[in-house]
Amino acid sequence: MLTRKQQELLLFIHERMKESGVPPSFDEMKDALDLASKSGIHRLITALEERGFIRRLPNRARALEVIKLPEAYTAPAQPRRGFSPSVIEGSLGKPPTAPRAEPPPAETSSIAVPVMGRIAAGVPISAIQNNTHEVSVPLDMIGSGEHYALEIKGDSMIEAGILDGDTVIIRNASTASPGDIVVALIDDEEATLKRFRRKGASIALEAANPAYETRIFGPDRVKIQGKLVGLIRRYH
Repeated sequence: MLTRKQQELLLFIHERMKESGVPPSFDEMKDALDLASKSGIHRLITALEERGFIRRLPNRARALEVIKLPEAYTAPAQPRRGFSPSVIEGSLGKPPTAPRAEPPPAETSSIAVPVMGRIAAGVPISAIQNNTHEVSVPLDMIGSGEHYALEIKGDSMIEAGILDGDTVIIRNASTASPGDIVVALIDDEEATLKRFRRKGASIALEAANPAYETRIFGPDRVKIQGKLVGLIRRYH
């Protein structure tokens, strides 16, 4: 049985991952549970891990996986709004599951999305290139609209669970809401993946790594090229 604080934290992590596809930071957990320090969060995370409700993924910043929820918890059904990023992480040595008696046709379970080169999660690189190849993406990761994929280069978004070498799935969009992770084209020359914020009339492109500063631009210098909806990670 979980304590009230343990359950509150577990559900907070679960709901945040449903909304954004990545776990909240320890500071966000601390504020959500109204705790005085992050040490309390560390103790709660350890307790949840020991009880088999979550798993910490090694060698990756801010990487948590919710394995199960309390039996008494049933999430209310809600209409799907927007697109929540999800992660394909490979088998990680897990035993294969039993085959389904009637597997769905392959052509209806995934879709080919063009990979348009690399995107910087760090110092901006040249703008998005032409289609280099395609990647197969589960249909339940994306919704309506046009999508493309980009390979991540850099570490400025590691606290959002986006690592160097990942492939991000982007839905074409020219607008964004504060807090969205977007592909931003700067001065029609540089492309970068950052969290979108507003600072008065200006646009702020915010990293998820304290080693990088938030960059501020006039609204005429930044064009939104799409919003993050999913992420693919391969293990070697």
